[in-house]
Amino acid sequence: MDPASTTYKVHQCSKCPGDTEYYCVSCPCDLCQKCKENHVKNLQTIDHNVVSHHEKFNNIPTQEICGRHPSHVYIKYCESSQVPVCDSCFGHKSHRFPITLIKRRHKFKSIQLTYQTKQQQHRGTIHTIRSEALFYRPVLMTGITDDIKTCRTEFSRYQSEMLTKAQRLKDLINYVLYDLLNKVLCDFDFKHRYLKQKIETNRHIFSLQRYVHMYEQSTFSALQFLSSIKKAFPQTHLTLHTSQLSMTESLNKEDVMESLSAIQITERGNRRIGNQCLLKLTSGAEFHQSLTVTGVDRCDHISCVTSDRVWVSGYRKNLMLTDTTGVPLHRVKDSWSGDTLGNGLHTVNSKSELIFIDRKYNINKLSKDMKTTTTFIEKTDSTWRPQCVYWSPSTGDLLVGMYNNDTETGKVTRYNQSGQLTQTIQNDNTGRGLYRRPCYITENNNGDVVVSDYIYRWSSTVVVTERGGRHRFSYTGPPSGSRLDPVGICTDALSHILVCDFRTDTVQMLDKDGQFLSHLLIRPSGIFKPWSLSYDVNTHRLWVGSWYNNTVVIYRYITRQDALTASADVMESLREIPTTGTEKPQQGNQCLLKLMSPPELLHSLTVTGVDRCDHISCVTSDRVWVSDWNNLILTDITGVPLHRVKDSCRGVGLHTVNSESELIYKDRKYNIKKRSEDMKTTKTLIRKKIFSKWRPLCVYWSPSTGDLLVGMFNNDTRTGKVTQYNQSGQLTQTIQNDITGLGLYREPRYITENNNGDVVVSDCSFLSMYGAVVVTERGGRHRFSYTGHPSGSELWPHGICTDALSHILVCDDITETVQMIDKDGQFLSHLLTKSQEMDEPRSLSYDVNTHRLWVGSGYNNKVCVYRYITRQDALTDEDTHSTDEDVFSSSTPAVE
Repeated sequence: MDPASTTYKVHQCSKCPGDTEYYCVSCPCDLCQKCKENHVKNLQTIDHNVVSHHEKFNNIPTQEICGRHPSHVYIKYCESSQVPVCDSCFGHKSHRFPITLIKRRHKFKSIQLTYQTKQQQHRGTIHTIRSEALFYRPVLMTGITDDIKTCRTEFSRYQSEMLTKAQRLKDLINYVLYDLLNKVLCDFDFKHRYLKQKIETNRHIFSLQRYVHMYEQSTFSALQFLSSIKKAFPQTHLTLHTSQLSMTESLNKEDVMESLSAIQITERGNRRIGNQCLLKLTSGAEFHQSLTVTGVDRCDHISCVTSDRVWVSGYRKNLMLTDTTGVPLHRVKDSWSGDTLGNGLHTVNSKSELIFIDRKYNINKLSKDMKTTTTFIEKTDSTWRPQCVYWSPSTGDLLVGMYNNDTETGKVTRYNQSGQLTQTIQNDNTGRGLYRRPCYITENNNGDVVVSDYIYRWSSTVVVTERGGRHRFSYTGPPSGSRLDPVGICTDALSHILVCDFRTDTVQMLDKDGQFLSHLLIRPSGIFKPWSLSYDVNTHRLWVGSWYNNTVVIYRYITRQDALTASADVMESLREIPTTGTEKPQQGNQCLLKLMSPPELLHSLTVTGVDRCDHISCVTSDRVWVSDWNNLILTDITGVPLHRVKDSCRGVGLHTVNSESELIYKDRKYNIKKRSEDMKTTKTLIRKKIFSKWRPLCVYWSPSTGDLLVGMFNNDTRTGKVTQYNQSGQLTQTIQNDITGLGLYREPRYITENNNGDVVVSDCSFLSMYGAVVVTERGGRHRFSYTGHPSGSELWPHGICTDALSHILVCDDITETVQMIDKDGQFLSHLLTKSQEMDEPRSLSYDVNTHRLWVGSGYNNKVCVYRYITRQDALTDEDTHSTDEDVFSSSTPAVE
């Protein structure tokens, strides 16, 4: 075969056209030199295992020739001598026969196995050099260059001062010598000592002059020069014997020594770079990974061990070591279970040892290999018991939050590495107690002690003190003075304080001085109620645990200050800029309708047969279905019952009406049925599967597609989903997770659809009393979750609907208002507030024909009809007024 015509295939980098030199085992992908550098420095892939390409095939590139026997190659490795050997090396004096003695004196291993072992030993160092040292180098070199310039400037000043004072010293010595020789009678010994000292002084002055000459004339580099001055100044201790003399000069011994030691040569140390130069915040928290932790019911506390291993504890269950798959690796059986609120009962030190509170309130330490448990601090005080612990990376101390059940007060104690109590932080400078119940504790980069001080149904705060114990500030939520229920807490590399707020289902970010910065997370998918936090200082990732379930999600919100990162951010931002065409003229209802302010109450009715109005479904402009927890009634504008459905299920958003005025509802067996307009025929549309753990909670008939949207709930997993059925009752779509695979819903209680096809769900749990409005596209992609106004506030959503202008209206039980948001989730206004006409708005139904809003009360059986949309027409008010009178003057006789 002609070599010139032979085609050779070269492996290319997976990210660019470059040649492959490295391989990422974690991705997996092939990488060139440049892409490898980007890969190991990027915080998203910083913990990936990148190896040279030949290691992908687990082989040694070449066989090396023996240095003592060039005709042989190395085949073994002697562990005793730590040298490779070939066959002929067995005759060497260090490996002399007989074989039995060789086996006793030396231990040989395979070259391949030894290579892999050594490689594994140094992998951590190589990874650190790749991901950290090479990244820090440009910043360090810039600082060194600046320091060299500063050193030259500063040294020139000291040099001039030293030469001036040295000359004055020399003149003074000459004066003293003259005085001694001519005016003072002293013995030979004194003169001898003085002359000897003069010689030493002259030598020192000469060394100074030589140093100046070396500084000015030397061709050494700046770094060599800086290192050489370590030896340029030997310590000299001059003692002037002036017992018989009077020094009249202003220059004394202290001045001389201070002058000569003005330049301090310190031992070489590690140059440190501030994280502000290396790291920056991203535009928001980015999903990295999620895991479901086997063995715990919820995630009360998290302690990172490595980038892929964490300790997770649940409520009255277990303390589990797990990896990123969620599989349990180890369980601690005697750990304290905490209480209903959860506690930060464990931490990890620099040796990867677990420190935890046991059931007897002792603080124990579990070795890295999980084989040995020792008591670090034994409980001796019966009145105080530990609630939370944190190991300080900066000091090696252990911070412990304590609680006294008798006095209902708390304190923070500090123990050194020997377990001795060194500090107690309990009161402020006025003597007033700082803590009620410290449930989580951490430390900031500046040494501040940060405590999540939380008692259920009491005023709770984040309390921050200096390392010495002085109170710095207490944070009570945004805006200042609002209520906060702080639980899990941590700090990051930029000294931010992150805290989970149980009240608003958010993770809030503060600066080190207690100023609110942002809501880092708001009711995150899959977690719903963030409770525990742990920050990984190596990968700069945030681990967030859920109170609602056993889900842990890892986020990235910090990236590196790097040209590569900056360019990537620019490209990402460019991708997010939408490409728009020519703006189209306004069409649809926006041209015909407009909002009124304030809404106008048209009519109210008291519905007989229900205790309150949990849900409303409009049939016509004068007929609606109204239900409470047990009853489903058809009524007109007089409130007189026209029909009752006897087999309806208990619940809230359990009925809807289609275009043929037929009622679709959920029955007591969780089947979905359809009742004809004349109430004579009932048909089962969707039958609940016998063994299915999913049951319907709410239904909505789509006017745009004719499909049926059903909100489902699984009581075992405590998760929700939305299913879509066509007009034949066939399942056509399921919406359950976002693009990361995390759950979108907890308990879908009410459901509707917007004009653009968005599926709008009022997702709330009666257990936690907080929730969100979750909006997805028709295809299922998550668009946004609304949790109240302002962003990060509390919301307990119930009845929900959309109007002709694509507004989303939702009843909030916390503020007792009807809130209006636009189709993109932006808060517009409180359309209705608690009033005499509408005590507690609970249910909503929008009549698309008359543009009226029916609002049901959660306090009683009253329904109010409002008008808040009118036509873009001068005759609107008069025409609408006459139409309203016509409608509300009609009545319908009761139906038995």
